[in-house]
Amino acid sequence: MRMRLCLAVLSLLGGAGMATLTAPTASAAACSDIDVVAARGTFEPGTLGLIVGDPVYSALQKKLAGKSLSSYKVNYPADLSLTSAAQGNADLVNHVNSQAAACPNQRFVLVGYSQGANVVDNSIGISSAGAVVGSPIVATIPAALEPRVAAVLLFGNPIRALGKNVTGTYQSRTIDFCAQGDPICENGGDDVLAHLGYTANADAAAVFAAGKV
Repeated sequence: MRMRLCLAVLSLLGGAGMATLTAPTASAAACSDIDVVAARGTFEPGTLGLIVGDPVYSALQKKLAGKSLSSYKVNYPADLSLTSAAQGNADLVNHVNSQAAACPNQRFVLVGYSQGANVVDNSIGISSAGAVVGSPIVATIPAALEPRVAAVLLFGNPIRALGKNVTGTYQSRTIDFCAQGDPICENGGDDVLAHLGYTANADAAAVFAAGKV
């Protein structure tokens, strides 16, 4: 039953492109003050992600008006293939490594929605193996770069349905939204539409991140 609900949510995500939202321009990030690295959800349209990435980036631009921001859309399939999240995990870590080397003063805000939250979880050392569209860890952000990750913003995080959360080094810098009844992040959740409502949390996420930068 739970898997059918999850697949229904993913199907709805595939049709979410009917909504309209002014999307930010994603880039391979010059040396801005803050690089927003966003991993979209399964089949999620949009520049950084219509439901989460785009509105969160827009909210961050307002909350961090005194700082320069750049954005990066994690390059991965975001589909139901067994290696999808792993590919995103590798790409996110590679991007952070290359940006950190090119821009010594740049800091990062990591954003992950649904399968994208699995990607971020893995990248900060919290395995999403066993979660919906999860995978084992294939790469992690090096310890030397951990202080440069200012905030981790997660939405509809599948590991929560396994009773897991972000712990350790990143815990105090992480905010993890799970809507009541969301079957992707709540064990036994049965409100499929709850998984599609995280745009409403964009401002709260930006406020949290602004307090960590």
